[in-house]
Amino acid sequence: MDNLTSRQQEILRAIIEEYINTAEAVGSETIVEKYSLDVSPATVRNEMVELTETGYLKQPHTSAGRAPTPMAMRFYINSLMKENQLSVRDEVAIKEELWDRRFEFERLMRLVARRLAERTGTLAVAINEDGDVYAAGAAAILDMPEFYDIDLTKTVLTMLDGEESLRSILARAVGEAPVHVLLGEELGMDYLEPCGFVFAHFGAGKKHSGSIGVIGPARMRYARVIPTIRYFSNLLGEMSNSW
Repeated sequence: MDNLTSRQQEILRAIIEEYINTAEAVGSETIVEKYSLDVSPATVRNEMVELTETGYLKQPHTSAGRAPTPMAMRFYINSLMKENQLSVRDEVAIKEELWDRRFEFERLMRLVARRLAERTGTLAVAINEDGDVYAAGAAAILDMPEFYDIDLTKTVLTMLDGEESLRSILARAVGEAPVHVLLGEELGMDYLEPCGFVFAHFGAGKKHSGSIGVIGPARMRYARVIPTIRYFSNLLGEMSNSW
């Protein structure tokens, strides 16, 4: 994945960020006009063909534009994306609200799910070591084009009724990264291929530990989602010292 030229990386970044914003396949004219690339639409089209042949882009049947593949999204997250960190003001506001609930674990988990859903604009979930699942933000995904597919939406919402599906997904993460991102086929369920799942583990306390994360379209705003989940996870880890 490190064999792309700097121009291809610049074009790929622009396509991905436009696709994140619109959920629509992206054309070369749009890229040139909106992202101030110092190249012609014809050059962009040629590079898009190359990026398609190498697996970074795909062409939906109903559009002349291109959309990023899960491989492209992975490359974007690992190499192209610039994280949007929470402001100190936001961090303080989150900590003050959650800290007051640190000895009321169930209420804390419900509050974490609600606040995480609000700040990421998608479906947030938390699961503890006993298998209790807390969720918020289900209504948010219903406005996203990917979830107009009733089978996909049903699959995602059914996961919230029990722990087995969530645990099977959590178990697919590898490595020691503080925040895990699973995309498409990595989720291990056919219906979930258009989705992404970003999560982190928390706590090593005497009583409680678990995982928190968000489920949304594979094009979710990772630049904001990843640092937000990292902060919530670190904060819960800090709280676990008093559990």
